[in-house]
Amino acid sequence: MAKRDYYEVLGVGRGASEAELKRSFRRLARELHPDVNAHDPQAEEKFKQAAEAYEVLSDPERRRTYDQFGHEGLRSGGWSSETAGFSSIQDIFQTFFGDSFGGGSSRGPVAGGDILVEAEVTLAEVLEGTERELSFEAIEVCEHCHGNGAEPGTPIRTCERCEGSGQLREQVRSVFGQVIRAVPCDACDGDGRVAESPCDACDGAGRVSGERTWEVDIPAGIEDGQRIRISGAGHAGGVGARAGDLYVQVAVAADERFVRQGTELITRLEVPVTTAILGGEMTVPSIEGIEAVMVPAGVQHGDVAVLGGGGLPALRGRGRGDLHVVFEVSVPAELTEEQLALVRQLDESLSERQPAARRERK
Repeated sequence: MAKRDYYEVLGVGRGASEAELKRSFRRLARELHPDVNAHDPQAEEKFKQAAEAYEVLSDPERRRTYDQFGHEGLRSGGWSSETAGFSSIQDIFQTFFGDSFGGGSSRGPVAGGDILVEAEVTLAEVLEGTERELSFEAIEVCEHCHGNGAEPGTPIRTCERCEGSGQLREQVRSVFGQVIRAVPCDACDGDGRVAESPCDACDGAGRVSGERTWEVDIPAGIEDGQRIRISGAGHAGGVGARAGDLYVQVAVAADERFVRQGTELITRLEVPVTTAILGGEMTVPSIEGIEAVMVPAGVQHGDVAVLGGGGLPALRGRGRGDLHVVFEVSVPAELTEEQLALVRQLDESLSERQPAARRERK
């Protein structure tokens, strides 16, 4: 596939200044950042195209070659993109804009990771809401050393490798030339300090893994697959860093009596053929027990009755949905001779009201 014109990629004219090129590239980079552009699966490729375009046009010699001979001229000159050496788009962003993207570089201990657990509830529990006590493995702050990684009473010294900064500097070649990038120190994990005598309980990590229990409120009206976020209830982070979050994914157990559509419930009611003809009162299951429903005389297979307020509440809303009762007329498969005779009498008495084709069936 033919490459796009570099000026078109950056959205600038062919006479654009170096400042205009840089400004346009930074604008595109921010627009295509994965954190704000996850909906576009082509964002990474678009960014790489923009980085390549800027790499060429920001270099006066390469720009002259491109202006005269286009992409073919660059290939003939043996040029290859410097951005190809990066393992991911995130590496490119960190090189151009710093680890935090948009200003400065990140430093210090890493925040704790998130935890995902599942909680199953019944349809009846969805009506009123419920509570669940959940148990799961989580990384906690070590109680023995209170998270500092040192055996109590022993000193903590400044990390010699990073000199207490928590960062190491590395030089990376980029479209901006040689760029210095900060990365967390591998000796102190970004903390800037090292324990002389590591904690016996956590081996100097400051954190230990253990089982945690958490009481979770599950609101009425929640739907299958929805998640509840509990801030700070995830894995513990490094010293001074925030803990991760706990996500509870709710699974609503199937109920063979109902089909759920949001706040609406649908159930089936098998109606004997005689009741379908004569009408009458029957009962149907509801989320709260048993409900009476009137079957109108002459009801047809597939007709629906609506019991107002017999459904489920909206999540954090007011009111309830309805219960929809689908009538299914049941015709007996086996009849006695006496019953068949009665049916024939009924058929005969109704024959004058049936279509001609129906009457010839005898």
